[in-house]
Amino acid sequence: MSPTEYNTSANTAEENLIVQHSSILTTRNVTVTLLLATFLYVSLRRRSQRKLELTLAKQYDCEPVFPKVPYRWPFALDLLKVQFEAYFSGRTLEALTDYITIAGTVRLELWGVTGYITTDPENIETILSTRFEDYGLGNRRVASFPLLGEGIFSQDGRPWKHSRDLIRRQFVRVQKQTLQVFTPHIDELVSTLNEAAGQADVVDLKPFFFEFTLNTTTQLLFGEPHGSLPKEDRDALRDNFDYAALGVGIRVRLADLAPLYNPARFKKACEAVRDWATFFADKALRYKDEVGEEKASEKYSFIIDLWREMKDEALVRDQLLHILIAGRDSTAALLSWTFFHLVRNPDILERLQKEVSVVPPGTHITREQIQKLPFLRCCLNESLRLYPQLALNFRYANKNTILPRGGGPDGQSPVLIPKHSGVGWSSYHLHRRESLYGPDSRLYRPQRWENGDLVKKARLGAGFIDFNGGARLCLGKDFALMEASYAMIRLLQAFPKVRLPPGITNEPVGAERQSFSIVLSPLDGVKVLLI
Repeated sequence: MSPTEYNTSANTAEENLIVQHSSILTTRNVTVTLLLATFLYVSLRRRSQRKLELTLAKQYDCEPVFPKVPYRWPFALDLLKVQFEAYFSGRTLEALTDYITIAGTVRLELWGVTGYITTDPENIETILSTRFEDYGLGNRRVASFPLLGEGIFSQDGRPWKHSRDLIRRQFVRVQKQTLQVFTPHIDELVSTLNEAAGQADVVDLKPFFFEFTLNTTTQLLFGEPHGSLPKEDRDALRDNFDYAALGVGIRVRLADLAPLYNPARFKKACEAVRDWATFFADKALRYKDEVGEEKASEKYSFIIDLWREMKDEALVRDQLLHILIAGRDSTAALLSWTFFHLVRNPDILERLQKEVSVVPPGTHITREQIQKLPFLRCCLNESLRLYPQLALNFRYANKNTILPRGGGPDGQSPVLIPKHSGVGWSSYHLHRRESLYGPDSRLYRPQRWENGDLVKKARLGAGFIDFNGGARLCLGKDFALMEASYAMIRLLQAFPKVRLPPGITNEPVGAERQSFSIVLSPLDGVKVLLI
């Protein structure tokens, strides 16, 4: 190679290196510039957000929450471990008592994020009613979506309001019906319990209650009872229901990490439940196509009314599932806990039996007759107090907001809740507060409700949250209470000798093992002697 050629080649190589380095430097400069711009944007945004927070805190004289849930491991992972160990041992809520009851409102730092837990009635009423619009469901929607899909319990804002209006219409219609819609299902329940008592001395009432409420709810929603299916299919559905609900409970506790829990069996169980609801929805819509909407609505009023509004089969199915799960689990759990404690308190049981004896056996029970049985309602209230329908609940602030109490050294000052912060409350522990329910708050004592003063003192939606409260008060509350009352009367008349079997532990309230998925129910069932 000549010197000229060599120099030309060297110059070309040098130019290429310069271009390459220039490209690298340009890329690095762009990257650094973007990082700096992002950092600056986030810093300015955070500074602006903090300024708004300080302005609101100053406006309401907010103070920080001093009581704090203690932890030892980084990111409070030991608290997560405690929670899951308790969950699978049947001690979830009792295991959390020492943490939740440190103060009326406590600070919780988990995953490096600050949240709050409260059992203060004023704060709970604020979340459920006074400042309801300031809060949303947050990651709870993600946790329940594989099972429930798009419906009233997973929605916020306008979609939620629309769903609630649709479903309210249906429950207004149901409320106008006589209670005789329960009669065939109660008759079947009594018959199956008689058969079970003839086969074994000790009968567990819990699975029978869940089957009973599933029948009444499917009759309401689908126009025909679940019991019309073959037993094999009913048993499979029950198992899938229970497993899917367990999985949702685990996902709720994982918060933002809920998608990480999605095992094959959970997905299969959710799919089976959704397929089952789809089957009934399809059946009703095919019937509509055959006979027309007017005639179809006589048999499938709930489904056809939803279809008229939504025109989407998947959305109709999801709404049905939301109401179905609430209707099945809430009343079955209420019946289970009430009988669980009645057989452990013979004096209370005897008094209730005497009261319901005024209802003539074998006759149609009316709403007016039930309303004249005050001690029956006291017993149901006491079960709902000790085992509320939503024992733990959460919301996430969708804007900067406040809680009226919990801040400062005495816990009486307002508290700033920054946007995106989580706030949880425990109805389970709220309903055991001695300041509301007296020194015997951990006893099953229905008499506490007799004179009506307790309801005024505790206040519905604040100190007593039986079926949630505020804007999200359960639309099926009346249906559930009438169904439970009707069942209680008929069962106490059919089995006047119902009692606790010998050898079954009569443990103190709270010492029993509890199953906590969507609702709270006795993990070891409700074992009784019927005859």
